[in-house]
Amino acid sequence: MSPGEIILNGSLIAAMPLALLAGIVSFISPCVLPLIPGYLGYISGVADGGAKKSRIIFGSVLFVLGFTAVFVSFGALFGGIGMLIYINNLMWVQQVLGVLIILMGLVLIGQFSFLQRTFKTGIKPKVGLVGAPVLGIAFGLGWTPCIGPTLAAVLALASDAGSPARGALLALIYSLGIGLPFIAIAAGFGWATSSVGFVKKHIRAFNIAGGVMLIILGVALATGVWIGFATWLQGVFGVFVPAL
Repeated sequence: MSPGEIILNGSLIAAMPLALLAGIVSFISPCVLPLIPGYLGYISGVADGGAKKSRIIFGSVLFVLGFTAVFVSFGALFGGIGMLIYINNLMWVQQVLGVLIILMGLVLIGQFSFLQRTFKTGIKPKVGLVGAPVLGIAFGLGWTPCIGPTLAAVLALASDAGSPARGALLALIYSLGIGLPFIAIAAGFGWATSSVGFVKKHIRAFNIAGGVMLIILGVALATGVWIGFATWLQGVFGVFVPAL
């Protein structure tokens, strides 16, 4: 499958911005955002923030690569499962996925809090750059239940994409939604740090908005509106983008 065939797909085109937004929602969740200073201190190897900025940035990139590898693997797996299931059960599977995403939206809003839990992986990476990617892997595995609502929605879209490559691409975009703000904070961008303060003050509103977004997406999948929208998008992009 060529890169053009992967991207020039109505369902995937519609899902990519949602995957990025889902990653950002995960980043600003109550179980991730408050821990950012601790993660930065751990991967830099300096608890008091005295490390060089270049070391902190490099460590943050390694950390992001670690959890990206985990999420991309999940995306490819669910994309492959979707490719097998969708052969004969397209509408039925989309309806189930829609109900699942609606449930995840309710979880993000604050319902069924028992579904937002973390577990310890037992992985204890070394402090500093050497342990940064391992810490990222531990984050991807251990915090999956906590960021589960948004990740589940992306994995549902990955299975809807119907191929491992498309599923991996969506998971990669989701990882960027989490990772880019993290790297921006590590780099010391003023707008990033000030944005974190604003988000902390209004974190409940952001969670509700994210939950509503998931519920709308779930309803669209369950009712067939998503298929119609994806078909329309593919027709639009098919006109302006030559097939590769």
